[in-house]
Amino acid sequence: MRAIFEDGIASGKATFDRWAPSWEDWNGAHLPLRLVAEDEGDVLGWAALSSYSHRECYRGVGESRVYVAERARGHGIGRALMERLIADAEVQGYYSIHAGVFPWNEESLKLHERVGFRVVGVHERLGVLDGEWKDVVVLERRSP
Repeated sequence: MRAIFEDGIASGKATFDRWAPSWEDWNGAHLPLRLVAEDEGDVLGWAALSSYSHRECYRGVGESRVYVAERARGHGIGRALMERLIADAEVQGYYSIHAGVFPWNEESLKLHERVGFRVVGVHERLGVLDGEWKDVVVLERRSP
């Protein structure tokens, strides 16, 4: 999973992070709702849900993350992970899942659109990446 996160960092399209977090930090930041796609022990991708907020009023709102290994992109793994994450989240009472995607990450924007997310806005100049302020597209998927 760490190597896949590092693929995302190297791409410049997936995260503001400049290094993969330790397992302890990653584990503490995500809910137990997490999925791994693998082929004969080779991890090809992962998806996880984290809390949108610790406030009780946002109990059914989560933030999704999905990463697919560079060698496995374009084979439907991201979509399968997201569809399962959404289904599992709904069973657990989540009614809204949010995601933040860089505007230049067209593959991720298309993936989120295919699984029912819609753009709700843009956080302009949200963070700094490689010395430059970058925008983040905010997406949301609401359960019926």
